[in-house]
Amino acid sequence: MKSTIQFKTKLINSLLVFPKNVSKKFLSENKIMIEGMIDSLPFRAALELNEKNYCLKVNKAMQEALKLKTGEIVTIEITRVGEEPELRTPSDLSKVLAKTPSAEKGWKSITPMARRDWIFSITSTKVLETRERRIEKARSMLSSGKRRLCCFPGVKWIMKNNVNSWGMWAQLPKK
Repeated sequence: MKSTIQFKTKLINSLLVFPKNVSKKFLSENKIMIEGMIDSLPFRAALELNEKNYCLKVNKAMQEALKLKTGEIVTIEITRVGEEPELRTPSDLSKVLAKTPSAEKGWKSITPMARRDWIFSITSTKVLETRERRIEKARSMLSSGKRRLCCFPGVKWIMKNNVNSWGMWAQLPKK
C-alpha cells in the first residue's frame, strides 16, 4: 500500500476492525506500521491481524481525546509508513540490561514502539533516583517476560491540553 486510504468503521471493544476490502490491500503481512487520522486525532501505530482482518487498538487516552464510545463509527485515513524508527538506548539502561541476559533478550525481542515507551518513561524524569528505579523496574519486567510498560501515559503527552508535556523530556546520557 503506497497511497492514503480513507474508510469508516465502528469501535468494538477498543478495536477498530478494518473492512475486508481495506485489509486485502495489506496482502499477507503480519505487522504493518501506519500513520493517519482517526476523525481529528493524528496517530502512528502498528496494525495487528485479528482473524482475517487488520485492526487498530484504540487505547483509553485516544478514546477520551476523540470522545469515542464503543459502537460509534469513525472515519479513518491511513498511510503505510514502513518500520518504526529505532531510538538510541540510554547508556545507563544498556549497562543494566547487559548484566541480565534474560532482560537483554527481552529488550531485543520487543518492537521499536515498545522500546520507545520504555525509553521515554525512563528519560522523562529529572530525578536521578526515579530514573534508576525505572531502569530497575524495566530490567525486572523485561527479564520476567513483560513486553510492554503498563502505565506509561503515551498519547496523553501529545494532547493539546497537556501544556507541560514537552518540558518533561530529558536528554539521553552521552555514551
